[in-house]
Amino acid sequence: MIPVILVIHVFLAIALVASILIQKSEGGALGIGGGGMSGFMTGRSTANLLTRTTAGLAIAFFLTSITLAMFAGRGHVTHSVVEGPLPSPVERPAPIPARPAAPAAPTAPSAPLAK
Repeated sequence: MIPVILVIHVFLAIALVASILIQKSEGGALGIGGGGMSGFMTGRSTANLLTRTTAGLAIAFFLTSITLAMFAGRGHVTHSVVEGPLPSPVERPAPIPARPAAPAAPTAPSAPLAK
């Protein structure tokens, strides 16, 4: 389920960026679709369609974001700092065994070695 929503989320993000870039910029030369557009849709109808499309894509993008966040948070146990220290997810390691007794010091030979 999550991979399907994630793919839809990525497509919505790409479509949202594209719909924003197509819009005519009011500030100057930032929009790709500016200039003399004549033909299929002109003037006010283009602005209304692109504005509604962008709003719809933004709403769908936010819904998929919230859905993915809910799926990511599932199965996690919440814990308050006020309740005390966090439980350890890993068992504590076994204690290190005590050091073995030191070996006895070597004894000197009783007779000198012959050369």
